[in-house]
Amino acid sequence: MLPSRKTLTGKLLLAQKASEKGNIIPVAPDIIVADLMELGRSVDEIPQILCELLKNTRPDDYVGTRPPQRSYEAVISGCELYAFKALSKKIGCTVYYKFTIKDDSLWLVSLHRDRPEKRGK
Repeated sequence: MLPSRKTLTGKLLLAQKASEKGNIIPVAPDIIVADLMELGRSVDEIPQILCELLKNTRPDDYVGTRPPQRSYEAVISGCELYAFKALSKKIGCTVYYKFTIKDDSLWLVSLHRDRPEKRGK
């Protein structure tokens, strides 16, 4: 089933490169900020948090739909969304995050404590 392990590995590597370069764009900054506040973190920590998460995420950590959901947000309309969960030692819990890659940038859609009951998984 789509996406394949190879596709997921590739998306994680592209996200890692974009994150390391600081090419991170929150799609809905107000929502990301609210979720970070709930975690006791600030928006300034996003690059470090994402770098840690992306280094510790494997294709098996994919929790998105098959095939991937497509964005309805205007700035990334039609782009495939990749959702993962991974343990963050920096934050001290399992974190759910969803992103897409567009124009060599990581467009961050979600970043919050994992809420499996909301995902339905």
